[in-house]
Amino acid sequence: MTLSLQPAPALGAAADVAATLERLGVAPARWTGGDRDVVSPVTGEVVAQVRDADPEAVDGAVARAHEAWLSWRKVPGPRRGELVRLLGEELRDAKTDLARLVTLEAGKVTSEGLGEVQEMIDICDYAVGLSRQLFGLTIATERPDHRMMETWHPLGPIGVITAFNFPVAVWSWNAALALVCGDPVVWKPSEKTPLTALAVQAAFERAAARFGEASAGLSCVLIGGREVGEALADDPRLPLISATGSTAMGRAIGPRLAKRFARALLELGGNNAAIVAPSADLDLTLRGVAFAAMGTAGQRCTSLRRLFIHEDVYDAFLPRLKAAYASVAVGDPRAEGVLVGPLIDEAAAQAMARALDEAKAGGGVVHGGQRLEGAGVYVRPALVEMPDQGEVMLRETFAPILYVVRYGELDEAIAAQNAAPQGLSSAIFTLDLREAERFLSAEGSDCGIANVNIGPSGAEIGGAFGGEKETGGGREAGSDAWKAYMRRATNTVNYGATLPLAQGVRFDI
Repeated sequence: MTLSLQPAPALGAAADVAATLERLGVAPARWTGGDRDVVSPVTGEVVAQVRDADPEAVDGAVARAHEAWLSWRKVPGPRRGELVRLLGEELRDAKTDLARLVTLEAGKVTSEGLGEVQEMIDICDYAVGLSRQLFGLTIATERPDHRMMETWHPLGPIGVITAFNFPVAVWSWNAALALVCGDPVVWKPSEKTPLTALAVQAAFERAAARFGEASAGLSCVLIGGREVGEALADDPRLPLISATGSTAMGRAIGPRLAKRFARALLELGGNNAAIVAPSADLDLTLRGVAFAAMGTAGQRCTSLRRLFIHEDVYDAFLPRLKAAYASVAVGDPRAEGVLVGPLIDEAAAQAMARALDEAKAGGGVVHGGQRLEGAGVYVRPALVEMPDQGEVMLRETFAPILYVVRYGELDEAIAAQNAAPQGLSSAIFTLDLREAERFLSAEGSDCGIANVNIGPSGAEIGGAFGGEKETGGGREAGSDAWKAYMRRATNTVNYGATLPLAQGVRFDI
């Protein structure tokens, strides 16, 4: 049987990219005539040719960022927030076109592209408010006529390394906070998605021109491969590197940062699981599981990859899930009604095929997963019934594969969920208060994100985003994640005429 894609828009990806970049104000010299091809996963076309940064360009960018920090750190926080407010305005104005570029370059369906840009706007709004709330504490002191407090100061220029699957949002989580905290940003986007970075930089430059007092070097983009990321990791002028990518990438970059005692903010793999309890609302669960597992073609770090269904509802729920998998529209992400776009490249499709072969060898029954004909790398999402949680399930495959296993007792399901080496996101679907609270307790999920009656993907910017174990331990976006971009000083002020020492120590001279 030949499986076909949903009908595609008539406009080719290369022409669409060129028109979109023009509307976004990106000069053709930035994306033509270079030595690195940019391929759209939508059609497989080469849509641009960009220039990699050489070592001299990397050094110059970091030097400019350091110089910018020397002046930007002296600008009051609320004033720094004004620049981020203007950036948010520029992103609002460019939302439709920037989302289109995300779709063309990363393969996201239209609503997800728009959602990613909205996430950027949201974090800018959040950071503007934060610029007036960089609070320290007043601390009780045992000494009379003394005051003890903590203050927070700009840390320095920040290196940000992002992945293809969220080509702009992750930068904004870091950049919006870093800028209001007083830190310039040097950005190395994924070599698979450099065009969106160039478009965002153009928006930033428009905001900086409107601001009128922005130091040159507050934001820059360095296109290139691994060597550029390594250069940033090794540069002592960058006290923090925020890196998003695979666990293998984290293992490579982490020791380099530790060697020079730099801070590491790592957002790595996420082999996420959900539990469907006997009391689950199956209508709600179906929608939550379907989006979490198939959205973004399974290429989110928070995508649902393992599903543990209680034996009492397994036979009722699984046929409904199979039907959803069989009917979901796969095709050009620009087309109306398409919910699943392409994989990023051929290597992703090959990794998916290998994982499905291994699952079959382990007794798994595969539904879906077929390669679709046509330009681009398109596959049907795969649902795999497994007899138990084998090795293939404990390795993250960055593709739309959902492994399904029966369970009998909640403790068994929690233990199976926590058996993965990664610890990013997790969920339980239940109407039983005791099960929900147990899942959220210290004995429950060991992930940085634990949800009830909502899937593991689709986090909002207000909470701190990140995970444990091989996910890296970093936290970005909301809550107190801003503290990673600042240095803390504890201050003691003696406003008396004597000098009492702490702990009753005497040193009379």
